[in-house]
Amino acid sequence: METNTLKSFLAETGKISAFAGRFFVEGFKPRYEFAETLRQCYFIGYKSLPLVGITAFIMGLVLTIQSRPTLVEFGAESWLPGMVSVSLVREIAPVISALICAGKIGSGIGAELGSMKVTEQIDAMEVSGTNPYKFLVVTRVLATTFMIPVLAILSDMISLYGGYIGANIRGVVSWDLYWYQAFDVLDFSDLLPAIIKTFFFGFAIGIIGCYKGYFSNKGTEGVGQSANSAVVISSLLVFVIDLVAVQITDILGLT
Repeated sequence: METNTLKSFLAETGKISAFAGRFFVEGFKPRYEFAETLRQCYFIGYKSLPLVGITAFIMGLVLTIQSRPTLVEFGAESWLPGMVSVSLVREIAPVISALICAGKIGSGIGAELGSMKVTEQIDAMEVSGTNPYKFLVVTRVLATTFMIPVLAILSDMISLYGGYIGANIRGVVSWDLYWYQAFDVLDFSDLLPAIIKTFFFGFAIGIIGCYKGYFSNKGTEGVGQSANSAVVISSLLVFVIDLVAVQITDILGLT
């Protein structure tokens, strides 16, 4: 039983790797689907902003409110803006934003392509001479790769604003002082690794969502399975990529 599970895991990993490798082949060959890529950027980026923004605001607000009593106990309340900003920018905001996108975008792509697969729309595109991989997969993976870093940056700013609101619920911190203390402790080495890893988050979410939808089967039941497995696997990959990124930044001395 364990041997069959391991074989299935390795086989699935190989198929996903081959699917991702095809992206780098098809993505650099003309003709380029600029219009479809921009359309996907709109749906993936702009349409996801309200959910990401609300989540980011609540994250900053809750983290500040929960952290304040402990810092007050040690007489370090003045460290609150700096501690919150480092926690949010380095780790919390990028990872939580990626997980939100894995749930919303990953499931959406998996369900959309899965529906096209089971209704034979993808087969019809191949018969008509259109490259379905380039039109459907490359555009969506490019959109997730470039839009999730943008959403992560906006999430940083919104969550820091939520932190400002949280800091003023029990205390009084001026606008200028809060932002000075928040940015004073941040360094370029805090922001750069956090933004770079979001590109990998976006790529993983796009590839997994497209892969699960592109090879969906079993009719309408398979569409639901594709959407569900896309969320589970892409969320797991976000944590794995984050773990690897933390180890690399630690080795390079950027922490």
